[in-house]
Amino acid sequence: MKDNRMEYRSLPRGAEQISILGLGTSSIGMSGKKEIEATMEMALENGINYFDMASADEFPFDAFGRAVSGWRDQVYFQVHFGAEYSTGKYGWTTDLDTVRRSVEWQLSALRTDYIDFGFLHCIDEDADLDRVMSNGILDYILQLKRERTVRHIGLSTHTPAIARKFMDTGLPDMIMFSINPAYDYRHGEYAFGATDERMSLYKRCEAEGVGISVMKAFSGGILLDPRTSPFKKALTGYQCIQYALDKPGVITVLPGVRDRSDLKELLGFLDASPEEKDYSVLRTFTPVDAEGTCVYCNHCQPCPAGLDIGLINKYYDLSVAGDELARSHYTALGKKASDCISCGHCDRRCPFHVRQQDRMKEIAAYFDDTNV
Repeated sequence: MKDNRMEYRSLPRGAEQISILGLGTSSIGMSGKKEIEATMEMALENGINYFDMASADEFPFDAFGRAVSGWRDQVYFQVHFGAEYSTGKYGWTTDLDTVRRSVEWQLSALRTDYIDFGFLHCIDEDADLDRVMSNGILDYILQLKRERTVRHIGLSTHTPAIARKFMDTGLPDMIMFSINPAYDYRHGEYAFGATDERMSLYKRCEAEGVGISVMKAFSGGILLDPRTSPFKKALTGYQCIQYALDKPGVITVLPGVRDRSDLKELLGFLDASPEEKDYSVLRTFTPVDAEGTCVYCNHCQPCPAGLDIGLINKYYDLSVAGDELARSHYTALGKKASDCISCGHCDRRCPFHVRQQDRMKEIAAYFDDTNV
């Protein structure tokens, strides 16, 4: 099933190799079952293997179940404990009995006897997290995990504080979180948390081996239209996808598609040029609090001295955040911060005006390059 064009990332707490492009199912139901099934088959043929099942209606479940017949062991379903479809349309619940019935129905409709990723669904407030952790829903997921019906536990949320609180339990292997330039820079309905708080969450996820599956990469489409973009300028879908993929901890991005036409456009990301994915235009309209922060975008490349500046910054930030492996990853680099020749090339090219020359000195001192 793997497509040579597709890139796969490893789940830190598992053996799964997950496609960087997955599929959201929020809007695919409007296409009808035949088109849903054809779209699913096209996705599989092109190497997509991760599917979020928080659909707007019940239609994708049966169609997906038919499409994966014979492929089930190569596909990963992200199923939400709290999404329910008793009316045929999406509903949200924290009632244990309703959750049980919904999960049993989803398993039957998908024609499977296990769930790859079982997620506490759409928990954005402390009261809701406390409720699902105390009313039996979390215990239900844990029971299913002991029985191997659920392989990995996760959480979907828009709120960094909620993600951190659930991560404190040590339970999640994956967090579904909304990552896009609008939310990261405090624009939009779900722009919860300050810029540094959100970036800190991404770094913590990578440091602790918790993967991120990305929802709302286009901020519900508002970033794609200059009339609705909070920056008054449009980004392309490919720029938004690359932006999310460059964040620490991110495993896969899950844009919603309606049909094969949308999917074909999404798959074009795999063949897009670096220029088409380049989101450095953000420097012209991101707020002041984004200035001076390395986001590992590598728009400073190529470095005349051969340094991978984004990776050096990433390992430094992760090490400071507590990732014990980051230091060894840094040590294994062929070129380190101490190899910087202070030519100023990166400083001139950085979209976010990071003083990388100074940063390289700081990083070299932190890792004590002279003793490496």
